[in-house]
Amino acid sequence: MRPSVVVPAIIVIAAVSFFAGDALHQYVDLPFLPAPSNIDFNSLNDLYSLMKVNFDGSISPTAALNGARAGMVAAGGDPYTEYFDPTQAKALNSDLSDTLSGIGAEIGIKNNALTIIAPIAGTPAQQAGLQADDVIEYINNVNTTNMNVDTAVDDIRGKAGTKVTLKIDRADAQEPFNVTITRANITVPSVTWSMKTADIGYINISQFTPNTASLMGQAATQLKAKGATKIILDLRNNPGGYLSAGVSVASQFLHTGKTVVSERAFGQTISTLDATAGGQLIGLPTVVLINDGSASAAEIVSSALHDNGAAKLVGEQSFGKGSVQTIKDLPGGSILKVTIAHWYTPDGININKEGIAPDYVVPLTEAEVNAGQDPQLQKAISLLQ
Repeated sequence: MRPSVVVPAIIVIAAVSFFAGDALHQYVDLPFLPAPSNIDFNSLNDLYSLMKVNFDGSISPTAALNGARAGMVAAGGDPYTEYFDPTQAKALNSDLSDTLSGIGAEIGIKNNALTIIAPIAGTPAQQAGLQADDVIEYINNVNTTNMNVDTAVDDIRGKAGTKVTLKIDRADAQEPFNVTITRANITVPSVTWSMKTADIGYINISQFTPNTASLMGQAATQLKAKGATKIILDLRNNPGGYLSAGVSVASQFLHTGKTVVSERAFGQTISTLDATAGGQLIGLPTVVLINDGSASAAEIVSSALHDNGAAKLVGEQSFGKGSVQTIKDLPGGSILKVTIAHWYTPDGININKEGIAPDYVVPLTEAEVNAGQDPQLQKAISLLQ
């Protein structure tokens, strides 16, 4: 049985089967900076020549160059800064949309183990019972020890209708067990909503996509029309997404000009993002649900509402991702996803690796999930009542 551990770092990989979990800036116009003159790139040619002559196998110039680029980016030591070759870049672009093909879960590296970060609601992964913090020990009988996320994604993804078997180690399970999942084409709206009581509206955001802001606006309009005067915002197992979408969601609850998040780089504040006009839920008593699958943009929204006094937080400690990435298009269809800043809550706190502590800690056990119980949601309802 695996011990329960505090989350350190996550490596989020974009693939057709998985959502990206980063606070992403939606622009790609950062300039190239000249390489330092003391880097001897001729040594790469020398190394490639030695490989061609001595390697008992084959390696193409394209593969060698992509490997060198990936290695250079990885040398920065930041798990969120990644180089994607053209094939991987295409998958990332698909990943940041609302359409998936695969099992519908996000994976990462936690404590040096391949781990489920969050199954996406309504997907084969969730229907098969996968949970946040499940460790994937085997993929189709292949041991995942020392396997990187790229390889794992390639092994798990596949055509709709085909199957993949994962051997799962769960903290409260007596021993690892196999789960066989049928892959599918998946379209998942990032925002869903309903009425929980006559006056409590419920909004679930599964990830922050380019469509989240408009869907959030629709949810606010419809819930108020149905009589909602109190709101539960469910960000559990939300791995993040576009920062701009997060700011738009927070703006539904905050007065214009209230700080949502500030960004700092190289020791100084480079920007402060404030709430914009048009919030439909301002002043409504609100509870935000979070857990250890709530990361990045989900944490930005949670802390913005909390620090501005607009909401109470219920659930479990959030994931702890306090950095912001942008995507830079490269020649030939490859891309660089690079950390450009670290974000800070309105109270000036960076939650990297530590996460956000809820105001009301309410665990959710596997037994409760299996029994269809949700004490976190019930706590939110009781607080609002």
